[in-house]
Amino acid sequence: MNTETSGSETLVRLPVQPPKAVPPDSPLVQRLVTDFGATWVDEKSVQDWAALGGDRVVLLAGDAVRFPEGQDVAVVLPELRRSASRRFEIAVVPRDKEEALARRYGSNRWPTLLFLRDGQYVTTLPGMHDWEEYVHEVERALAMPVSRAPTIGIPVVSANAKSSDSSCH
Repeated sequence: MNTETSGSETLVRLPVQPPKAVPPDSPLVQRLVTDFGATWVDEKSVQDWAALGGDRVVLLAGDAVRFPEGQDVAVVLPELRRSASRRFEIAVVPRDKEEALARRYGSNRWPTLLFLRDGQYVTTLPGMHDWEEYVHEVERALAMPVSRAPTIGIPVVSANAKSSDSSCH
């Protein structure tokens, strides 16, 4: 610490410190695992976890600095589970694996709750919401039937395939 005196004023210079780095997986996201029994999943393990059956919700929190509402979702998710009419399991994705998982399920907003049932896609619920709306939207998602994830879905066909081998029609 430096001090300078100029006339009747004293200027105190404090060392400038960079902002603390936000850990790749914030304490609030980690808390879902340590305190609420959530499971860590990634693009490789999510299918096996989802195939364990029942309703399952995956939190894609996003970068805590760019999308701070993801931290809010991490806090309210256990309360949403407690208030829901149907039981669901929770998983969280390590920050460095979120992009791949989001692409797999066609999600492009942070934060997002990804709903799965019996190993299949149901829907996503992006963003943070007011409590009543959030409870309503979670109930709506839990009542929806399974569906196809909204990815591009263009079939891959070998360059050597005959036109009669096409899987388009």
